[in-house]
Amino acid sequence: MSIIVSCARGHNASTTLLVDGKVIFYVEEERLSRTKHDGSPLLGLIKVFDYVDHIDHLVVCHTHRNGPVLDWTGEDLYHGLIRKLARKKFEYQTHFIDTIHHEMHGACAFLNSGFETAACVIADGAGSFLQGESFPGIAYEFETIFKAKYPLDFDTVYKHLGAKECVGIVDFNDDGQFLLTEYPGLTKTYEAVTEYCGFSCIDAGKTMGLSPYGKENSELPELFRDGWANREVFVPNYPNGAQININRHPILKKDVIYHEKGEYTQIQKDMAYAVQKETEKRMIELIHKAHELTGETNVVICGGYGLNCVANYKYWKEFPNLNIYCEPISHDGGTSIGGAKYIYAKMNELESPMEKQTSIYYGPEYDSEDYLNYVGDAEVTDTSYEDVAKLIRDGNIVTIFQGRSEGGPRALGNRSILFDPTIKDGKDIVNGVKRREFFRPFACSILKEKVNDWFDLAGREESPHMMYAVDCLPGVEEKIPSVIHVDGTCRIQTVTKEQNEHYYNLISSFEKLSEVPILFNTSFNLGGDPLVETIEDAIETLKNSDIEYMYLPELQKMIKILNE
Repeated sequence: MSIIVSCARGHNASTTLLVDGKVIFYVEEERLSRTKHDGSPLLGLIKVFDYVDHIDHLVVCHTHRNGPVLDWTGEDLYHGLIRKLARKKFEYQTHFIDTIHHEMHGACAFLNSGFETAACVIADGAGSFLQGESFPGIAYEFETIFKAKYPLDFDTVYKHLGAKECVGIVDFNDDGQFLLTEYPGLTKTYEAVTEYCGFSCIDAGKTMGLSPYGKENSELPELFRDGWANREVFVPNYPNGAQININRHPILKKDVIYHEKGEYTQIQKDMAYAVQKETEKRMIELIHKAHELTGETNVVICGGYGLNCVANYKYWKEFPNLNIYCEPISHDGGTSIGGAKYIYAKMNELESPMEKQTSIYYGPEYDSEDYLNYVGDAEVTDTSYEDVAKLIRDGNIVTIFQGRSEGGPRALGNRSILFDPTIKDGKDIVNGVKRREFFRPFACSILKEKVNDWFDLAGREESPHMMYAVDCLPGVEEKIPSVIHVDGTCRIQTVTKEQNEHYYNLISSFEKLSEVPILFNTSFNLGGDPLVETIEDAIETLKNSDIEYMYLPELQKMIKILNE
């Protein structure tokens, strides 16, 4: 038996416990600490010892080696914590993965894809901090293309690095090139516009939601020139974020000075529109380059930009003859999965693909029989799929809590807020209750066998992990207006009984009442909070909101919070 624990440091820190190549659990630190984007996965590491009494390998994934140390002993934080938890009862091997951050994104996607070989396209904010003889100081990874195969090997055929000083192009190998430039990468430009729109640079999903409210605006400065980010517009702050150089562009400076805080100007909307469209184009160019350089028809996408579900759908349309896999845990949290599987594959010299990832309900396991111990003075009643469907059909917001939490940022029916998608102003109602920005769209969950009656999947049959914002078919927007965004798209989750039996049955019951095989689905949290992880988190969220109902399908119970 091989027990591997992998910790991803930095933002969106996470812990993966892998036993004999199988993910026993994966959890992001924010779900346990309740601090959004939290780092240093200490609570996750403690959780490991609820499942095993020793480990064989510790993998520490980050963009650089230097990390926090303990007082007195000077130990690395993670070694020190394991020593304290284990009381020196076992020995283990440590693997620091600090110079191949993009390779860990690639490992996460490739080893989950089930492909025997693939081109890996990684687009990230700032990956590993690299130093080399051919350039001064430190350079940061932006975009990388690998050719991946078994026995596990990642052959780098293209890499774009950024540094404060441009030193030109350096030959990397016979098949590709190593580009070191002063130009920010695609994700950095997106971060800069995200900050310009008034959000944290890491909340790029908000910019994606705002972008359809914008339009082409010839008065704005060009965001890209000759394929590169325009340095007259973007000022990178390596490794963290980037800014818009408003002082060189009067239209942007005036907009920043005079607009009211909390409002969104047309200039901001147009900038969001522009950065979405321009980065999509560059990603499509990268995928073309990946195919040309590797000859692969299998392509995996990962890194922070891999969560851009609007762009992901464009790849389907642009490349009908490529097998494209977009990793659902594309952000840095996923590198703990990549690191664990990478070490396992190397250690065992695997000659053939690991099992394809079909489910990402990776959270820790809980005993549903304990749930009712935490409901306090809430009203508890027996219920059924039909009862819950009717409650939703009557216009009530109903949360659902069951099983293991979803890996990654998307709620997939285990930690979700549900609503009737046919209610015209449903988006405004739920955004108000969740305390989110007015423009942010919502996703939907649909029975897989009905999806092609409602949405254009560009020849595909499913979207089980909500990674694509797809076009709705003619006449659909009028039927389910609360989940269709202003550009006629919806981020969808297809559901089968095998994937999530309770959720499938609930959607089926709703269809019998409404003739709509769809539920409005959003993450079970309030604005600015992580998704709920435990039943205690769920109850606390209900008590702090205007949401009254929580459905516990494993017990077939309905909880009604008696809010004053």
